[in-house]
Amino acid sequence: MDYYRSMQNAVDHIERRLHDELEIADIAAAAGFSSFHFQRLFQAITGFTVRGYIRHRRLTEAAAQLRGTDTGILDIAVACGYGSQEAFTRAFEQFAGLPPGEFRRAGETGFVPRRKIDFLERHRHAEREGMNVDKPDIVRLDPIAIAGREYRTTLEEGKQYADIPGFYFDFGQQGYFLRIPNRAAPDMAYGIACKFADDGGFSFIVGEQVSEIGADLDPALCGFVIPGGTYAVFRANGDADTVRRTREYVYGTWLPNSNYERTDGPDFEVTDVMRSSYPDAMRMNVYIPLQ
Repeated sequence: MDYYRSMQNAVDHIERRLHDELEIADIAAAAGFSSFHFQRLFQAITGFTVRGYIRHRRLTEAAAQLRGTDTGILDIAVACGYGSQEAFTRAFEQFAGLPPGEFRRAGETGFVPRRKIDFLERHRHAEREGMNVDKPDIVRLDPIAIAGREYRTTLEEGKQYADIPGFYFDFGQQGYFLRIPNRAAPDMAYGIACKFADDGGFSFIVGEQVSEIGADLDPALCGFVIPGGTYAVFRANGDADTVRRTREYVYGTWLPNSNYERTDGPDFEVTDVMRSSYPDAMRMNVYIPLQ
């Protein structure tokens, strides 16, 4: 799959309908991805959420209208999808550093517009510079039964990276691991990203491998089976931020430049608890499902 061409198709869809109601599902469909996978790829490659990119593109167009036309501020606000001039003013000032009226009257302000992203040029640049893409291990796994605690987070504004360490902390502090029956690998902590929603929300299950998921599982816990299949395995050994950098590398660099496609199944991480010391010395593998 040509990931860069697919992502450019999505950006072109956004630009054609910049001032219309834009649904993530429709944008993702233009790229040929599920909503969740598209949002994760977009954020990893660009550093922006999809909603954030749309918002900044609209505000950039608003800035051009403020400087280049005499269109009223309220009319510009409505065209940008804001329900009131007050809401538009707050958003514009946060983006450009000045309220709309002052921005219109001001000269050079150092304002940096958000230009349309050109994924194809990014790809050409990467090819000119030469790609040095680390190769993960490609492995076949049998299904893995997990018992753990289910939490909920979101990709929006990278919130998952702030939330997930807290999920692990809660799992340990509340002693949920002690309630797991049939523990098969108690020194290995699993973190599973699953149940993806179109709005970027997803579940994150912290748990352990079990020999079987019993019917008498504690109500505070859930059972989950990681599907068997082909996975890319990336080592994330280092401080806590290494996990974030690894995932950004996987989706922002490795996957778009590999010959693989990600399936719609869950990805997961496995931490060697006995050899890890949070937050400075983590020993972890990240597994990405492939087809």
